[in-house]
Amino acid sequence: MKGYIEERAIEIARYIIDNNTTVRQAAKYFGISKSTVHKDVTERLEKINASLAAETRKVLDVNKSERHIRGGLATKEKYLHMHG
Repeated sequence: MKGYIEERAIEIARYIIDNNTTVRQAAKYFGISKSTVHKDVTERLEKINASLAAETRKVLDVNKSERHIRGGLATKEKYLHMHG
């Protein structure tokens, strides 16, 4: 694996952990696709730094479990502005 990809995977993981962000937020921040972020912090990071990968996975799992709530709030907000 190329050095810059390893560095990017670690940097993304630290960003997600430090800021408690979603894959989507990290992708926007780093200017890369959600698929790339996901591949970096799941597959690639596992080979580079397993403990960092596990820590990142915890944050992503919490985000995934809360996803439906955020979606519902976003929809509610959207309709409040449309009809308010």
